[in-house]
Amino acid sequence: MSDAGTTPTEPDDPTDEVLDKVGERLRHIRTSRGATLADLAEATGISKSTLSRLESGQRRPSLELLLPIARAHRVPLDELVGAPPVGDPRIRPVPIRRNGMTVLPLTQQPGGLQAFKMIIPERGEPDPRTHTGYEWLYVLSGRLRLILADHDVVLAPGEAAEFDTRLPHWFGPAGPEPVEILSLFGKQGEQIHMRTRRKT
Repeated sequence: MSDAGTTPTEPDDPTDEVLDKVGERLRHIRTSRGATLADLAEATGISKSTLSRLESGQRRPSLELLLPIARAHRVPLDELVGAPPVGDPRIRPVPIRRNGMTVLPLTQQPGGLQAFKMIIPERGEPDPRTHTGYEWLYVLSGRLRLILADHDVVLAPGEAAEFDTRLPHWFGPAGPEPVEILSLFGKQGEQIHMRTRRKT
């Protein structure tokens, strides 16, 4: 509880912390290129006094001011504001072996839509199950047998299927050879409108 007449201290705004460092970064970029304030003013159309106040921190940077400066220096805007680098977007899936199948998770964020690569060996007798959700399958190699309610179909490489997983379903190789598929699974209502390729 705070004393009477005092204001509780609030955590610093991270945006303010980033903006406070912009001036120093602007000066460093300009001087490292051997440019004067007059040179930069001529290139950007921004007055020398405004540029000076930006570099000293007396003027709050805005997009309207930073864009022409970034163009003049030929650097991305992120370099002026010191935005954190984008993380490595590559996913390095760790194989999970379950009931003879090899499953490679292809999404990193929990919840929402999930993507998997699955390698399914020959399985026993079909045992259709149900669960909440919606699923999309795409065959990469091999032949996939899909049982969905009263339907019993075989998909070849390049074919896809989608279905409500509340319906009894089962899928596995259509023969003795393994089948390799991509599977996207989302919560109920997250339907992916991809249809099985029609046979000609």
